[in-house]
This record gives sequence, C-alpha cells and structure tokens, in this order.
Amino acid sequence: MQALLMETDTRGICRLTLNRSQSANALDEQLISDLIDALEHLATLRDCRVLLLQGAGKHFSAGADLGWMQRQAQMDYDANVEDAARLAKLMQVLDEFPKPTIALVQGAAYGGALGLICCCDIVLAAESARFCLSEVKLGLIPAVISPYVNRSIGMRQLRRYALSAEVIDAFTALQLGLVHQLASELDHSAAKLIDAILQGSPEAQRQCKSLLAKVNDKSFDDSLRILTARAIADARSSSEAHEGMSAFFEKRAASWQVSANTHAPLSGGKHD
Repeated sequence: MQALLMETDTRGICRLTLNRSQSANALDEQLISDLIDALEHLATLRDCRVLLLQGAGKHFSAGADLGWMQRQAQMDYDANVEDAARLAKLMQVLDEFPKPTIALVQGAAYGGALGLICCCDIVLAAESARFCLSEVKLGLIPAVISPYVNRSIGMRQLRRYALSAEVIDAFTALQLGLVHQLASELDHSAAKLIDAILQGSPEAQRQCKSLLAKVNDKSFDDSLRILTARAIADARSSSEAHEGMSAFFEKRAASWQVSANTHAPLSGGKHD
C-alpha cells in the first residue's frame, strides 16, 4: 500500500492524501521523504492551481510513528540532526509551496502533523478534530515545527500548549487561529473555497504568497515600503494583470476563470 496518494483533476486541483490509516497516518522517514518529493514535483507544474492536504481514514495524522521514534532513540547525535533536518525541510517545502494550500483535518492532528497544518495557507477542520503539541509528554520538544505554530497562534498561546501538551478541541483551535473554518462536510466546504481561489490569477497568487512571506517579519520602515512598491509594480506589468484588467473593463471572465465554477469531483488522474 502506498503511504502517500497523489491525485490531480482537470482543473488542476492536486490532492495529497496521507495513506497510513492503519497507524493513524503517523509520520515516518518514508512518508516524510514521499511528501517532500511530491511537493517539489507539484510546485513545478504550471497546471497545479490548488493543493489539498488530507489524511485517509479517521485521523489527519497522529504525529510521529512509534517505530520511527524507536529508531531515533538508537541514533547518534549527528544522525539525529540529519533525521530532524528532513522533517524541517518538509515544513519549509510545504510552507513555501507557490500555489494556495488547504489542509482538511479530521480526527487527531498531533505533533508534527500540527506543524504541517500551520504551514498550509488555509485550514478547514471537522468539529470533532483535535490538536495537540504532545512532545513534552515524551521528553521531547516541538522544535522544527515551533516557528510555524508560533506564526499561527502567537508565542503567548504557544508557550501554554507546548508546555502543557493539552488537547485542543476544534472550537478552541478556531479561536486560536489554528484553523480558519469548521465544517460538517470537509469536501463540500473545500469545493466552495476552491471555486473562490480559482477566480484569482495564478501568477498573482504566487506573487502574493511570496510577498507575504517577505513582509511577515519586517518592521514598518523604508525597506518595507520599497519592497511593497516594487512588488505591485512587478504585478502590474505581468501578462495576467493585463488580462485581468482587460477582462474587468470588458465585462468578461478572465482566461483563468473559464472553468472556475464547474463543480468537478476533487479527484482525477492518479500519479504514482
């Protein structure tokens, strides 16, 4: 059985499904490597418009696989650094993915899985979903995921939940900003969100993600002013901006919006 499934439909909706339901989609070395490879591949595809990340079965992901943790305990320091660096790379590759990303979360999302969620642009969660930074209960710390969780919920809340390892219910996660929306039917809510995303220019969305990553930690000074001025100038001179403005004044759909409202199934040709 493949640990990771990759599907793409005719509109460019790419779905990555963690497929280790027998172990609650726990992360191990192979699944981490498969995710990195898949994300790096999809990032190069012009036709990829939106990335969906989900888990098969009852849970999004229970965090680290028990067998993987046992192997870590036998590693020397250098091997542990290399092993952790792979997880850190996964977080970075997902966080920097150039297309809009949506996490669909049901059941448990613990440990490293919570990091994956915080690296996605948008998070939809079932009302029964639950979240936890469980590392300290095992004598560990949420190290490589901490920058992304901090960005999502802030240091004040991170200090509480990283130290207490409390389980966070879906409603609290919504209040914290860990998730954007609770949904009784994840695929239905995702379909509506995807239709909204497909109305936007693919190039503008790529530029927007790049800009937001740069301004996130910058203070309000002259360098930020120059950065943002150049960013909008670059956007204005792009071919998609010319098409978008022309379409607006001509009262027609832009070229990328042709198929935006066709409610096709969120699956398509499967790629191994």
